[in-house]
Amino acid sequence: MVQHVLVAPDKFKGSLTAAEVAATVAAALGAPAVELPVADGGDGTVEAAVAAGFDRVTVRVTGPTGEPVDASYARRGDTAVIELAEASGLRRLPAGPEPLTATSHGTGELIADAVKRGATRVVLGLGGSACTDGGAGLVQALGARLLDAGGRDLPRGGAALRDLDRIDLSGFPDVSGVTFVVASDVDNPLLGPHGAAAVYGPQKGATPEQVTLLDAALGRLAAVATRTHGL
Repeated sequence: MVQHVLVAPDKFKGSLTAAEVAATVAAALGAPAVELPVADGGDGTVEAAVAAGFDRVTVRVTGPTGEPVDASYARRGDTAVIELAEASGLRRLPAGPEPLTATSHGTGELIADAVKRGATRVVLGLGGSACTDGGAGLVQALGARLLDAGGRDLPRGGAALRDLDRIDLSGFPDVSGVTFVVASDVDNPLLGPHGAAAVYGPQKGATPEQVTLLDAALGRLAAVATRTHGL
């Protein structure tokens, strides 16, 4: 006879959160159960960390369209668990997809807040985002400047990266004492037919023409980063 059951599901995307799935399964088992929601780096990663004993920290940050949103990350000791989808996710779009202009800026603000509060290990969950900006908004939020040929700051979003000429990191903070761990269940390359724009752009509302534009813009980001910083 089963005497103890661990219920550890991920979300059922579009219908139930991982916590709701766990509660439903546990209630139907008819046996003592421990509910432990899990996540794959996308939506629900922060909730899974909180369910595992982390504290929730809520901060007002910039959403993917530039409007303010209240987003959370999880913290325990010197470790912070930050979810890209929480600040910059599809569910944060008030009026539908914005594939060319959505930004990851708010995720950078969450990282900045966690580091300011003493985090020395940041687990960054990738997935469920509304943006295809190669993390441009994230680094802008941390103090980097992405400049065009005229020295002007680029506007938000992935499409603007096609005009990138220079990356100025003079205002970027010293995070050499912080370890960053990426939590992701995919291994797509940045560019090409299996790249970020081609595979995930349509999920964010991009048309075939916009996918081509975003792929070229990400290519420009990679080229400039390599030329200016050897990345």
